[in-house]
Amino acid sequence: MLATLLILICAAALELAGDAAIRRGLLESQLPWLGIGAVGLVAYGFAVNLNRDLAFGRLMGLYIAVFFVLGQVLSIIFFGERPSLTLLAGGSLIVAGGLVIQFGRP
Repeated sequence: MLATLLILICAAALELAGDAAIRRGLLESQLPWLGIGAVGLVAYGFAVNLNRDLAFGRLMGLYIAVFFVLGQVLSIIFFGERPSLTLLAGGSLIVAGGLVIQFGRP
């Protein structure tokens, strides 16, 4: 389980970085950033699918929860954004859903 969680954290970091690079490339009309973003997103696709033991639907359910949490942490660290009460409430539902998907009976 720990190995899966670490791989999903890495995949989420690659997806977030890829999305950020593409955003920068679009905003600044710079092709190199678009290329970096594309490479990051392809790397995410490989990383998130390294674990073939979990069914794809269950893997994605857990991944969405990991992605949400990492996205919020990075938002606080890099952009100084503080989550609103509604964001925390909705996010807790996302995380709870990921836990149900991971630890519930298949």
